[in-house]
Amino acid sequence: MSQGKVWKYADNVDTDVIIPARYLNTASHEELAKHCMEDIDETFAKEVKESDIIVAGENFGCGSSREHAPIAIKASGISLVIAKSFARIFYRNAINIGLPILEHPTLSDECSKNDTIEFDLTNGIVRNLTTGKQYECTKFPDEIQKLVNAGGLINYTREKLNK
Repeated sequence: MSQGKVWKYADNVDTDVIIPARYLNTASHEELAKHCMEDIDETFAKEVKESDIIVAGENFGCGSSREHAPIAIKASGISLVIAKSFARIFYRNAINIGLPILEHPTLSDECSKNDTIEFDLTNGIVRNLTTGKQYECTKFPDEIQKLVNAGGLINYTREKLNK
């Protein structure tokens, strides 16, 4: 089980606000993290802590297909993103870079910023320690979970090739 503090966002958080286009000329993960969410939450990059969690509404990661968005989130220290739903390309990009994500239809309506959440990715269990509520989320199939656990597609492939 892991746990972290909640950063809460609404529906339709698009990749242009996760990492604004003006920062796409860098490949530095650390630099991307410094600007993550700054157009909708100027405190995020300064205050986010390792293991914190983003909780959002529907269609998280909509917009362009840039891989920079999940990279910026992961590099900022976020350990998990939970949303009602994800844009399809963001969902796949998150898996490819090893950013854990879970879907749940009501969790975002029932938690607040700064709540503490504990989670078990393997079983898809999330507990809001602040409210005492427990949720069963849609979890990844075993093979996809192995890819996320490896830190993404590149690391997973390296591990497979080195066996």
